[in-house]
Amino acid sequence: MSTDATSLTPGDLEFLRRPLHGFLSVAGGPVPPQPRPVWFEATAEGTIQLFTGPETVKVRRLRGDPRASIVVAAPVGERERWLSVAGRTTVEPDGAHDLCARLAARYWDLDDPARADELAAMMATDQVRLVIHPEEVRRFTN
Repeated sequence: MSTDATSLTPGDLEFLRRPLHGFLSVAGGPVPPQPRPVWFEATAEGTIQLFTGPETVKVRRLRGDPRASIVVAAPVGERERWLSVAGRTTVEPDGAHDLCARLAARYWDLDDPARADELAAMMATDQVRLVIHPEEVRRFTN
């Protein structure tokens, strides 16, 4: 395992651009933390972003304590690899619908009418963008 206190490496960004699920934990929640699977995007600036509804439990908790972490692991059948990013998280009112559309295209086959309908329903709801600003990055590659 290695730690780089503040940034994602080019190898990290390459790994995070794959359609993998991340497991998000926010501060201020139950002990022990109860991570939730999420879609995410690593940005060129080295942040991690995801979208959610503005009134979700995770947003309420982040407004009280902005710390969060996400863990992403390689799927079964690949060599063991994981990445953990922790840091301050901001709740951004803009860009969530564009992010939602990009991630849906990354994770789903939008030629499937059922998936296209699910995306349309998601786009019809209010969304905010959560941005994790890395303060600690841990990784393991086998």
